[in-house]
Amino acid sequence: MLSFLPNRRLMFRAAMSILLVLGFLPQTYAHSASKSILVLGDSLSAEYGLSRGQGWVSLLEKKLADSSMNTSVINASISGETTSGGRVRLPALVNRIKPDIVIIELGGNDALRGLSVAASEENFRTMITAAKKANAEVLLIGMKIPPNYGKEYTQRFFALYATLAKEQKIRLVPFLLEGIADRDDLFQADKIHPIASAHPLILNNVWPQLTPLLKK
Repeated sequence: MLSFLPNRRLMFRAAMSILLVLGFLPQTYAHSASKSILVLGDSLSAEYGLSRGQGWVSLLEKKLADSSMNTSVINASISGETTSGGRVRLPALVNRIKPDIVIIELGGNDALRGLSVAASEENFRTMITAAKKANAEVLLIGMKIPPNYGKEYTQRFFALYATLAKEQKIRLVPFLLEGIADRDDLFQADKIHPIASAHPLILNNVWPQLTPLLKK
């Protein structure tokens, strides 16, 4: 029976996270852990095409639990989310949850739709400002897009993450899919979304930049 306890704990915490995002729990629950992490992302963080618990955010929660870090993870990621959608949703989320750390993993859908880099940059800047205003540390996660979108657009899009990180003095994961993007065997049939076995690698890309924020 003891072997089931960690899974039951993770299931409980996951359920509490969902209720928090939906607004069904009081704000005080967000403070029951020493730190809380809010992940605002798109399908890469929302376990698209995966079984529940296989995505990098779920693996992060398990890693924190196994490390005895008293930290809660609230995953507010939505498949198809853009920076404009995140800009709209983030203020209410940080006001309700009051996270210590906000991880922003967005932008890929902006680029896939050919949206203005300048507009995406301004949306990011607004989200970062909202998170800082709520006294949260921010971890920005960078993304690259295929070169077929044009060299200039591709370079400008990728560069905006480093520009914002330097300007806003926040931590940056340069590229979420580093070591994964060039391996077709790590992607689902759509060639966009990583398979389950790629998500531990994704977490390995995030963890080194997240750890210093957890220690603050």
